Formats: sequence, structure tokens, C-alpha cells
Amino acid sequence: MEHYQLLKILHSAPGVLLLLGVLAHVFMLWKAAKGGDALVLQRKLKRTRLISLPVFGLLALSLPVSGWWMVNLAGFPLGQTWLLASSVLFGLLVLFGLLLNGRLSAWQALADTAPIKLLRFCALYAGLIVLLLLVIMGLMGAKPA
Repeated sequence: MEHYQLLKILHSAPGVLLLLGVLAHVFMLWKAAKGGDALVLQRKLKRTRLISLPVFGLLALSLPVSGWWMVNLAGFPLGQTWLLASSVLFGLLVLFGLLLNGRLSAWQALADTAPIKLLRFCALYAGLIVLLLLVIMGLMGAKPA
């Protein structure tokens, strides 16, 4: 069972890094947008889209793999409500992540004259991603021992 504890830590770390990374990028992009310097905003958007989003994607895609491994080691049936609900929410999380990537791409293309509607969509998608991550973490914490 010592492998289960190690796997539990290795499964939790990407989730926490993903949550903290999204929050850090939201703050960073908000600060750059409020600063008014289009060049700084453009550079931060480019860095976010080319480096951070693929890293976040890898972190997110490691979660179902390590989660399945943990469920298999613990002997939980895959049809439990908390597991099915978290799987559906994870699917929504991936969808909102892809939508956010598209909105960030549009924002980067129009960094000088980005309409406020575009910025609101980015904030909405990022907020939904954070909320989904918190709900999924809550479901994982509330699972049976």
C-alpha cells in the first residue's frame, strides 16, 4: 500500500500545479492588460500560449492516467458516482481549456484593440476552469477511504 501513498502524492501535485498556474497566469495577464503596454501584453500572451498552455495540457492529461492507476490499486469500481462526476467535469475542463486557448489566440491577434467582450470571455473561461478544478478536487477529497 506504500505505492498508493506515493501515487496519491504524484496525482495531487499536477492538480495543485495546474490550479496555481492558472491563477498565476490570470493575474499576470490581468496586470499586463491593465498596464496598457501592448508590447508587454503581446509578449506575455505569446509566452502563455506557446509554453504554459502545453505544459498545463500535459499536467491535465496526466491526471486521468494517474487517477485510473490509483483507483485500480485501491480496488474501487469505476462506476462510483464521485468518479463518474469527476470524469464528466474533467471533460468540461478540457473543453473550457480549448475554448480559452482560442480566445487567447484571438486576444493575441488583437492585443492593441481587443474588444472588452473578448477579455470577458477569457476571464469567464479561466474562472470556470478554476471552479471546475476546485470541484474536482473536492470530489476527490470526499471519496470513500
